[in-house]
Amino acid sequence: MTKLEPTGSQTGTAPHRVLSGSLGATAIVFMVVAAASPLTVIGGAAPLGILLGNGVGFPSFYAISAIILLLFAVGLSAMSRHIPKPGAFFTYVGYGLGRGTGLAAAWLAMLTYTTIQVSVYGYIGFILSYTLETYTGVSIAWWLFSLLMIGLVGILGYRHIELSSKVLAVLLVAEVGIVLVLVAAVVFSGGPQGLSLAPFEPANIVSGSPGVGLMFAIAAFIGFEATAIFRDEARDPDRTIPRATYLAVIGIGVFYTLASWGLVMAWGPDHVFDEAAADPGSMILRTMAIYLGPAGEIITNVLLITSMFACVLSFHNVVTRYQHSMASAGVMPERLGAVHPTHLSPHLSSLVQTVTAAVLIAVFALLGLDPVLAVFTWFAGVATLAIAVLMALTSVAVIVYFAKYRKDTRVWNTVIAPVLGFVGLVISAVLIVVNFPIMVGDVDAEGAPVFGGVSWFLLALVVVFPIIGYVQAAWIKKRRPAAYAKLTDAIAG
Repeated sequence: MTKLEPTGSQTGTAPHRVLSGSLGATAIVFMVVAAASPLTVIGGAAPLGILLGNGVGFPSFYAISAIILLLFAVGLSAMSRHIPKPGAFFTYVGYGLGRGTGLAAAWLAMLTYTTIQVSVYGYIGFILSYTLETYTGVSIAWWLFSLLMIGLVGILGYRHIELSSKVLAVLLVAEVGIVLVLVAAVVFSGGPQGLSLAPFEPANIVSGSPGVGLMFAIAAFIGFEATAIFRDEARDPDRTIPRATYLAVIGIGVFYTLASWGLVMAWGPDHVFDEAAADPGSMILRTMAIYLGPAGEIITNVLLITSMFACVLSFHNVVTRYQHSMASAGVMPERLGAVHPTHLSPHLSSLVQTVTAAVLIAVFALLGLDPVLAVFTWFAGVATLAIAVLMALTSVAVIVYFAKYRKDTRVWNTVIAPVLGFVGLVISAVLIVVNFPIMVGDVDAEGAPVFGGVSWFLLALVVVFPIIGYVQAAWIKKRRPAAYAKLTDAIAG
């Protein structure tokens, strides 16, 4: 039974309330895999990964990313057993590396989840606009649809988390089902050039711009680590959170590798790049039309929209809980830590996130940014680089924490796996940075990457936000010692 545990005036502390519930591993997996948004990835990110990344070899990066993130998940799960607090990255980094670094991680996480959510709002606006014009001939600006979706997500985010989890579960099953039907149809037909393992050949893996391909692959996993954020709302969290984390990584990795391989086979290794270049935004719909007919195309179009809706709803829930945890730690306005007396949700945090997303979309519209090649691609890139840095930092925090406190003597879980995960994540981050200009279109006449204004601005965000955390920690320590002590309790143990 979900309950509400009052603090605040009833306990003599700040006026917050504690989130609680009875979500099981399956419900949490649905929440975080919905954030990964399977159909959005295959329909949106995969074509861009093929076009801007390493072409035919792109599916291999889903398998590579899954291995790296599974190693990271080992340390994350070990940490979750010994730190019974929500907050994930910023909590774990705070325990391992100190309050200042923990707060820096918190602000970097906020950047990650806000940018990935807004990027998908851009894509869903494009799909809705494209769909309406295709079937009715009526043209409406993409950003109007984006704002509509922000409003709908805000309504659900304001209400109880179990409502969101049920909505996400239904949508997730439907979108996974249609992709698997497509893969089965491709396998049954044999594809235009026959079935092969061309995407996994070394020459294809390192072709084109593998750093960009790796960026899109890792981006597809963003959200799996959010299992720890739902700790207060989980049933038996010591067992539920690790189980949900492993299930999410393995499930996402296997599914994306299979589905993107099917997409390449659907057009053939010799033609898939040209098809992605023709129109990456509608590639999945054209593929469905060929293999599943007009009905399949229409169903996929509807599910693509619901998939992206599920994605932004899940990220909305993650961001609001991050804000809730940060407010409880005294680093955001205390009102954001409030829980609705009826819906038992962080309702004020939800409202703030809704307004934030709406303002950003309005700014992008005023700047005239393309919803797919700019809003979706650019900000998914920022989120992916930020998440790679966050995970690498968390891996270090895991190693330091267990070396210091010796609460877990399993060497694989507390040293070897986190070290291997750290190495993989650092390599991934470096490749993303080196290839970042290609993703945003900062290239010279010969197509070579050149760090221009757009690249520098977007990369600077990943530096500026952690600095905000360090500065805020120093200010709190100097000016608000009581709040700093509270920060110690909430972040650094």
